[in-house]
Amino acid sequence: MNTTSKVVLVTGASSGIGAATARALAAAGHHVVLGARRTDLLDALTAELGSGTAHALDVTSKAGFQSFADAALAEHGRIDVLVNNAGVMPLSPMAELRTDEWDRMVDVNLKGVLNGLGAVLPAMLAANSGHLVNIASIGAYEVVPTAAVYSATKFALRALSDGLRQELSPKGVRVTTVSPGVVESELADTITSPEAAEMMRTYREVALPASAIGEAIAYAIDQPANVAVAEMIVRPS
Repeated sequence: MNTTSKVVLVTGASSGIGAATARALAAAGHHVVLGARRTDLLDALTAELGSGTAHALDVTSKAGFQSFADAALAEHGRIDVLVNNAGVMPLSPMAELRTDEWDRMVDVNLKGVLNGLGAVLPAMLAANSGHLVNIASIGAYEVVPTAAVYSATKFALRALSDGLRQELSPKGVRVTTVSPGVVESELADTITSPEAAEMMRTYREVALPASAIGEAIAYAIDQPANVAVAEMIVRPS
């Protein structure tokens, strides 16, 4: 690690935006601490990077997230950045009443972020320094049929991020919300509703590579301490 390197925790790092973010940050000289449920993919990614550490992480577990943060603190003595990337998107019409999938989106997309905040904020506040990067979605600005619950979680994440920004900026902690448009990823693979899956086939025909979002996140993290990139929307042109 060089003198400008940061210790960056990335959730949902086993594929898609999370893995692309790990690659971008490692290339920039940061030390990445990667968390996800699929540890085999994490191990392959750290081997590819030649750096970083990997830990099993289910963001819906408060104790599990705390253990993830504690491991980073034990190894590095600090946590500079948390990238709250883990998310799920099992879209469906509300009338299908897929309540278990609604619960899962709330648990991962919103409560998972809250679990992360509880795990890392004490160390950041003690250091009077830190950066929270929350991955929202274009669905945090617009709602389409089948996406009501998903968008609700992302609208809520935007509100949470803005409140955090106002409260934490005076304490030295920056907050950035990154809202990707359609990105090449496994996100749509969790859709079990035939109607929603068919809609997504058309909606996702034009997509960004995940690396575009990883580079955007790296840009926000690498700004000087007196510069806060509050919000970014990154979508296909």
